Amino acid sequence: MSYQQPQLRGPLQRETDSSDRESLVSGHEHGGKSSQSAAVFNVVNSVIGSGIIGLPYSMKQAGFPLGILLLFLVSYITDFSLVLLIKGGALSGTDSYQSLVNKTFGFPGYLLLSTLQFMYPFIAMISYNIITGDTLSKVFQRLPGVDPGGWFISRHFIIVVSTVTCTLPLSLYRDIAKLGKISFISTILTTIILGIVMTRAISLGPNIPKTDNAWVFAKPNAIQAIGVMSFAFICHHNCFLVYGSLEEPTVAKWRRIIHTSILVSVFICVLFATCGYFTFTGFTQGDLFENYCRSDDLVTFGRFCYGITVILTYPIECFVTREVIANVFFGGTLSSVFHTILTVVIVTAATLVSLLIDCLGIVLELNGVLCAAPLIFIIPSACYLKLSEEPRTHSDKIMACVMFPVGAVVMVVGFVMAITNPQDCTHGQEMFYCFPENISFTNTSWSHLQLTI
Repeated sequence: MSYQQPQLRGPLQRETDSSDRESLVSGHEHGGKSSQSAAVFNVVNSVIGSGIIGLPYSMKQAGFPLGILLLFLVSYITDFSLVLLIKGGALSGTDSYQSLVNKTFGFPGYLLLSTLQFMYPFIAMISYNIITGDTLSKVFQRLPGVDPGGWFISRHFIIVVSTVTCTLPLSLYRDIAKLGKISFISTILTTIILGIVMTRAISLGPNIPKTDNAWVFAKPNAIQAIGVMSFAFICHHNCFLVYGSLEEPTVAKWRRIIHTSILVSVFICVLFATCGYFTFTGFTQGDLFENYCRSDDLVTFGRFCYGITVILTYPIECFVTREVIANVFFGGTLSSVFHTILTVVIVTAATLVSLLIDCLGIVLELNGVLCAAPLIFIIPSACYLKLSEEPRTHSDKIMACVMFPVGAVVMVVGFVMAITNPQDCTHGQEMFYCFPENISFTNTSWSHLQLTI
């Protein structure tokens, strides 16, 4: 199947799918063909990223039974919307998310999508900095001879140093293909982290008291939980590239690939969310590693793996953010000087914000409800509803009609709740169960217990 790229108006008259083509980190070259198994790997790797660390927190927000149901619902909608985007591309004769929206809603739609595609990776960069500071500071505290209270291992110092020495130099690459090994490394490290979380669910979970409302069916913050789940599952900016890389791509083949990919992804996500929440129940933090004790050497290794993962993933998000700005304001091309200046400005802005925010949960919520929800729920359904000539009773149209208002509710209500009802965050403090000699685990009411000492 071959599509013609639509021409954009004004300063955007250029090929607009460059960020889509570059943002997917895969093993094949641009223009190369991949097997269905390789396509499944790419989609799974896009889903199972850094957002998985917040899924146990989403169980705490929604209530565990409802949280699991919502996780399956978000995975199903992700599956459906990924297929819907390719159907929309086939109907409009376009081969990228940007060109699809431009063809469907014109220049205003393109600008709206560009705004969302800027905000999502930029907020993700902020979350990566927070994770880096939180995880690596605890890793360095375990080194022999290091003062745990020293400023040189504080989260602020680590964020600045990792930015200057690692993420900024990597972000200055003009060709993200040079970072092509990240996908494989990230998958291996994520597998190790999942194994550590499962191990500690068995060995540590029984020793931590369960909160009074640990197994309540639903909680008031379920909308915010959907935002966190959406942040974890979003991979829509990659779908056209994966589809175009297939040998003889068809919608039917793409549907099979997506079904398989989402099935594998949701299995891993449910396993991770369940093990993390079962271990800590109502004490679960937005960054799951904040729950583990600093003296746990196995978890320290997991923190190191996760810190490396987010440092290596950071440049990909910076690349997408820079490309969006270049497309909208500079006609898609940047000189070497402007490329360097723009990169430094973006990275500096993300670093400054991350130094002011020390709670990962609120960042995941905001990015999920403001950016991931419209990219998953609203835009794919809106494009399909406008382009499709199927009758209103067609199952795809009915589902699209449901997705659109649901996405709008998640976006608006989730944002309001995240701002007006922020969750407590015990960043940088040891949890009470890390001091068993000071607390009796029997005959104690935990509903009013202070979480930290």
